[in-house]
Amino acid sequence: MKPMMTALGAALSLSLLSACGSGDPVSETPPAPTPEATSIAASVNTQRILDAEATPSEWLSYGFNYEETRHSPLTNINTANVADLGVAWTYDLSTSRGVESTPIVIDGVMYVTSAWSVVYALDAKTGEELWVYDPGVDRAVGVNACCDVVNRGVAVYEGKVFLGVIDGRVEALDAKTGYVLWSKVTVDQSRPYTITGAPRVVDGKVLIGNGGAELGVRGYISAYDVDTGETIWRFYTTPNPNKQPDGAVSDAAFESVGNVTWGDEGEWTTSGGGGTVWDSIIYDEVNDNVIFGVGNGSPWNQRLRDPSGGDNLFLSSIVAVDADTGAYKWHFQTTPGDNWDYTATQTLIIADLPVGEGGADQRVVMQAPKNGYFYVIDAATGAFVSGNNYVPVNWATGLDETGRPIEVPEARYDTEPYLQTPGPLGGHNWHPMAFNPDVGLAYIPAQEIPQAYQTDPRFAEKPAKWNTGADFAAGVPPLVGAEVTKFLRSGLKGRLIAWDPVAQEPRWTVEHEGPWNGGVLSTAGGVVFQGKLNGDFAAYDAATGQTLWSHDVKSGAASGPGTFEIDGEQYVTITTGWGSAYILTAGFAFEDKVPPAVGKVVTFKLGGDGTIPDIDLPLVERVAQTPEFGTETQLAEGLVHYARNCAVCHGPFAVSGGVLPDLRWSIYTANAESWKGVVVDGNLQSIGMVSFADVLTEDEVEAIRAYVVTQAHNPGDQVETASEVE
Repeated sequence: MKPMMTALGAALSLSLLSACGSGDPVSETPPAPTPEATSIAASVNTQRILDAEATPSEWLSYGFNYEETRHSPLTNINTANVADLGVAWTYDLSTSRGVESTPIVIDGVMYVTSAWSVVYALDAKTGEELWVYDPGVDRAVGVNACCDVVNRGVAVYEGKVFLGVIDGRVEALDAKTGYVLWSKVTVDQSRPYTITGAPRVVDGKVLIGNGGAELGVRGYISAYDVDTGETIWRFYTTPNPNKQPDGAVSDAAFESVGNVTWGDEGEWTTSGGGGTVWDSIIYDEVNDNVIFGVGNGSPWNQRLRDPSGGDNLFLSSIVAVDADTGAYKWHFQTTPGDNWDYTATQTLIIADLPVGEGGADQRVVMQAPKNGYFYVIDAATGAFVSGNNYVPVNWATGLDETGRPIEVPEARYDTEPYLQTPGPLGGHNWHPMAFNPDVGLAYIPAQEIPQAYQTDPRFAEKPAKWNTGADFAAGVPPLVGAEVTKFLRSGLKGRLIAWDPVAQEPRWTVEHEGPWNGGVLSTAGGVVFQGKLNGDFAAYDAATGQTLWSHDVKSGAASGPGTFEIDGEQYVTITTGWGSAYILTAGFAFEDKVPPAVGKVVTFKLGGDGTIPDIDLPLVERVAQTPEFGTETQLAEGLVHYARNCAVCHGPFAVSGGVLPDLRWSIYTANAESWKGVVVDGNLQSIGMVSFADVLTEDEVEAIRAYVVTQAHNPGDQVETASEVE
């Protein structure tokens, strides 16, 4: 693992205990954009995005075009010269939190976001800052973010930059200055909603969904007027809890196909059922449809969510609606009765493939969702065309003729754990895939991260902030030794797969050191670019998978790269930052401890001779200061309550992944009163570590402290590598 460092490291000393809401300080008044900004207000409209291939020098929308192929027609950088790429410029995003943004480049200006939904406008040729907008998010909101306070980018349309803010706002900024033109709260902010996805804009409508299904919300997608922010339509993805009309465009869909797939009892009636639309949204111009992916159920565990055992539409589904009205057109459900957090929010791509009658071209939608199967479905009707597993799968034995998975009965877990692959992180997560129509291949950032599922026996009487109904401590001993840790790491795999969607098989595969690697960019120069978790940004031959070039970007590179051209020079750009990997693959996954890293925009060109600055920070000795304590029963209880309430931010087995504090070294473990002051009394709420008094008793809080301290003395969890850069 390459060392990952941060200029904020001293301020973010891991001796400070905090949680998902913590992070970089925000000023009381967001900084004003630079009045002298010289950028031209971007005159993007629907037709310009439809014609994206005609202006390949720009990157007009999140996935390059409305089909979101992430395939650029540019050829100046190609297989013959890609080895000559060097750094053109870098820009410091001033955060050690997650960065997942794909930059938009229009008229020579780059629009990019970082953690806490901060927006930057940069000169795309030089990296010079034009303006910065910070929406001033209350850091306590971060506790609602399942996977760090990330943001995947903006949409630009008719001189406006549209931003989804993590606290549930959608805002329109002036593209020239960054000043706020309008701001709209899109969610009930008393519920644990968030927004991390990039908005899309079609025919004067800003499209945005939300997140929060892990904590308990009801999902939907909304369309807002680009000029006023007024709501045009809203489509809910789970039924009204009383199965009554909402006055939304989704009413007819639930009356006709949705309500009957849900029972009348279960946790869904109070949690909302989940089904958040937190990532992929595409526009099919041929059929005039907006097509979006729908997320997991809330709780995950269907035995608790809906004991009737129905399909629970529209969870884990691909849904098409009329672009103008939002009226339901069709759906295809990848995981009926989702039980495992198998979202279908992963990259959706539209393409014409020779899969029609007699090998004729057919317009299709492709997706490699979490559940491990690659789907090709008809874009006009949603009918299943073909599918096959792209990673090992043990929860189903295959797909039937309609595309419905043939489940293994044991996968419907209850009191007995079932070790399943894929786990909840999926065979493919949010990291964008790409499609090269020239060679007919989809490029999937795939992974293997298994998970033992078991019903949480405490769910009914003992709430947790994460509303899953699954026991994350299932089968885990209070102390995990070095050999067990080594065994667990060996099961974590990552790869780049060049998938033939017609033959439904891999053409080639590149094995990576581990999971959670970055999104993919394809180019007509025959090159595929992908960042990796270890900090390598690499180029591969699109036809063969041969590695052609790589560069150490000195931080995790998980986001989707982009490319653009200015004055005849082609550039390739990527945002870097350790990000959500600190939660989702966690510190225990790596032999060497990973400290935080500053997020950056790193841009390359042929012959570039720039550098990515190193950050010279002192080594900090990590030594367990608090003596071990706790009975065997207390440690076992501490493991359970840590797994239910703390692991998602601070890492499984109390081993942090480097962004948020590693609790094993926290000064607050020194005595019960200090620990209680943070976890129960909320003494650090101002920096985001909210109180857990509503879900934990003081005895349970003390049991967690005992578990964390014991882990600090556990030689199997990287204590032997306790000296590293802060």
